[in-house]
Parts: sequence; structure tokens; C-alpha cells
Amino acid sequence: MNARRAVVIGAGPAGLLAAAALSPAVDEVVVLDRDELPEGPEHRTGVPQSRHAHLLMPGGMDAMEELLPRAGLRAELLAAGARETALSRDMVALTPVGWFRRWRHRSHVTITSSRPLLEWVVRRAVLRCGENVRIRRARVTGLRGSARRVTGVRLADPDGGPTQDLDADWVVEAGGRGTRLLTWLDTIGVHGVRERGVDSGLANATRVYRVPDGARDWPMTLIQADPWSGRPGRSAMIVPIEHGRWMVSLGGMRGSEPPKDPEGFVDYALGLPSPLVGRLIRAAEPLGPVHVSRSTSNSRRYLEDAPVWPEGFVVLGDAAATFNPIYGQGMSVAAHGALALARALREDGIGTPGLARRVQRAVGRAADGAWTMAVSTDVLYPGVEGGRATPGDRMAAAYSQRLTRAATGSYAAAAALWDVTTLRTPPSRLFRPDALLHSLAGPPLPALAGPPLTAAEQAFLSGIG
Repeated sequence: MNARRAVVIGAGPAGLLAAAALSPAVDEVVVLDRDELPEGPEHRTGVPQSRHAHLLMPGGMDAMEELLPRAGLRAELLAAGARETALSRDMVALTPVGWFRRWRHRSHVTITSSRPLLEWVVRRAVLRCGENVRIRRARVTGLRGSARRVTGVRLADPDGGPTQDLDADWVVEAGGRGTRLLTWLDTIGVHGVRERGVDSGLANATRVYRVPDGARDWPMTLIQADPWSGRPGRSAMIVPIEHGRWMVSLGGMRGSEPPKDPEGFVDYALGLPSPLVGRLIRAAEPLGPVHVSRSTSNSRRYLEDAPVWPEGFVVLGDAAATFNPIYGQGMSVAAHGALALARALREDGIGTPGLARRVQRAVGRAADGAWTMAVSTDVLYPGVEGGRATPGDRMAAAYSQRLTRAATGSYAAAAALWDVTTLRTPPSRLFRPDALLHSLAGPPLPALAGPPLTAAEQAFLSGIG
């Protein structure tokens, strides 16, 4: 029998995890990327969100560990400097309806690090565990094959060399937001793919700081945007990352974008409903400039509904669906998509007729929850492009507001919200009897007058004025 080869387009987390899924099923996996990949955890030009805050949700971590069971991925990340944040007790968060409390429970543990560190650790793990995986620098210019089957890809040398064809038994497109997927599909005869985009106009502004003396274990800090006010949303977050640093991201929807100049950056944070983030970064040493990105829209290609779908071809990650990064779910959705591919290959075998279409439908289901949460919130902001709030969106928003208010004084209600936002459970979790009861009853504890800080944290804050 001829050796089977799989090709993955894109060496970001989605592509690397796709390679991990394919590795046991084929003789060779070739991962293609147009960037020269760095030897260590460094930024690269092909990742527009690389310099902004990233969260690896518990649901995403679980999926990655199932994909790479021998890698010890969590331990590798922590050894490289990534941080663990239990949302239940290691987070200070102001919601539009009040401060969340901090509980004694240690639950919903989220990994925080820079994007380059996460990608570098995952890449090393995939190459170590998948001995048949190799990465090659190349620019993909199209697919080979027909609407019935994809048989490979067309390559252009990034440095201007001749065009080449690379045969493959299976191709995964995981090339990210900048994909030319629909053009490639049209070329091989796959037409009629429905698209939807919803753009709140979010601008992300991020700066890295050295953690001040006395704040080494400061909790992740979040000032949430308010989708219910009728005004442009504004938000801020302090995310602890490797090497004793904070990654501070400010977000502003269309009409309230954060500035890029350093003084304006701090002033914007001080002007939020709580000045907490602004006070903290005013006392911290900046380690670089402010980086701004507007590559933040929600965009989905409903590939699972295409009239025809070729054998041997699957689309994962941002190439299939992108989400407003303010919700922090993109990498975790990509991990669930790769896990759906791995499970299908284990159960059915790579040559099973119709497998690619079944996998693509599973990838769509994996994205449904995050897509619904992101879009049903973003359409509430003024000036949004690509959609208006429906009566169903407004009903969902009203329910979400009630449940969030209950969560400010109830661990059980907060846990229900975190179960969904961290992709541990589908959104239907919010409509179980216990969650409905919490939303009706409201918070059993009174609202907090200020952020829930420990004595040591309060002393530090008082000391910086």
C-alpha cells in the first residue's frame, strides 16, 4: 500500500493540533506555513493577535490533553512560565451588574501566557509526540482536486521560487483569519458556501508591564464591557504571563476605541467604571509600546451546510469561524475542532467515505456555542455591522443579565456561567433548572461595594496611591 500523507495548512495552534490528530492515522504529516518559525517563544508576523492577551480555557486545555495524552502539556506550559488562574478565586472581575466575589473553591482553572509561548510549547509537544510530523516553510496558493475529492495543494516558494504541487490523501486548512478558502473552493467547483460576519468595531490596545514589587501574585483583573447600556462597550484586563509580567489589554467598541499613546492608554483605563486597572498600570514599569489591532470581527463560513463537500478536506480554527477575541475562546474552539477530527479518525479510519463531511459538521457544532455567545452579545452594541439584535437576542441578553447578577453573590450561579464561557459545557447548561432558579432568585449575598481584594492586595493598592 502506498504511504499516506496528510497536509496541514498553518502552523498556529489549530494547525499543530490538527497535525496531532492526523499523526496516528497516516505515515507522514506535513505542516505548511509561510512564516519562518522562530526557535523559541517569539512573535511572528503572520499572527495579527500575537501581541494581545490570550486565555486557554479549561475546555480547550482538556481537548489538547486528550489530543496529546503523552505530552504532559499542562506541566510543560507551567514549566515554561505560563500561569494558572482559577476563575473562582484568582480573578477580580467587575461585571456590568457588580463585582464577582472570590470563593474558596479552586475551579475553572485557566492557563494564561503570551501567545508565542503557548504556540512554542504546543509545537514542541506535537513534534515530540508525532515523530512523523514535519514543518515546512511554503505559501499555499490553492487546492488540487475537484468537488468530489481534494488530492493535494499548490505551493509557491515564499522567497520567489517555482510553483510546486504537493500530493496528499488528506488536507486540513487551518490558515487563520487571512484564509483564501472560498476562492480555493470555487476553483475546484465547491460553490454556495454561506458566510456571516458581525463586527462590533472592537479595537484592542495592549501593552506589557513588569509586575511591580509587592504584586507578584496579583490576580487576573477584568473590567467587563457593558452590552446592555446602549453605549459603545469598553473593557480592560490584566493577564499575568511568564517572566513576571502583566499583559494589559484595553478594548473599545466602535466609537470608543482606546488610544495608542502611552498617556492616553493609562487615562482610558482610569476612566472605566472602575479605575482599578489604570491605578495598577500607573504604578508598573512598561516594557514596550502599545500595540493596537482591529482584526476582531466575528466571521463564520457555514461549510457544514455546503451543497457538496470534497472527501479528504477539513477546515479548522479561524479559517472556519473567528470570534471577537475579547471573549477568549478562539484557541479552545480550535482545539475542540481538532479533537473532533481525531475522534472521527479513530472510530472510522481515514479512508471512510463521507468522513470529511461528518468531521466538518462536528467542527461546526464545536463552534456553535462560542459563536452564539459572541454574536448575540456583539449585536447589542451600537454601530455593529453585519447584524441587528433580534427579539431572541434581547431575550437572551435579559436572561444573561439576570443570571450574571445572581452570579455576583452565588458560587453556583457563577459556576454555571463559567462552565459555558470556558467551553466545558454547551450553552444549554444555562437553562438547566438550577441555573433558571438562580436567575429568578437573584444573588443571595449583598452586592460588593468594591473589588474583593485580600488584605495584602488592599495594602499594596493603598501604597501606590
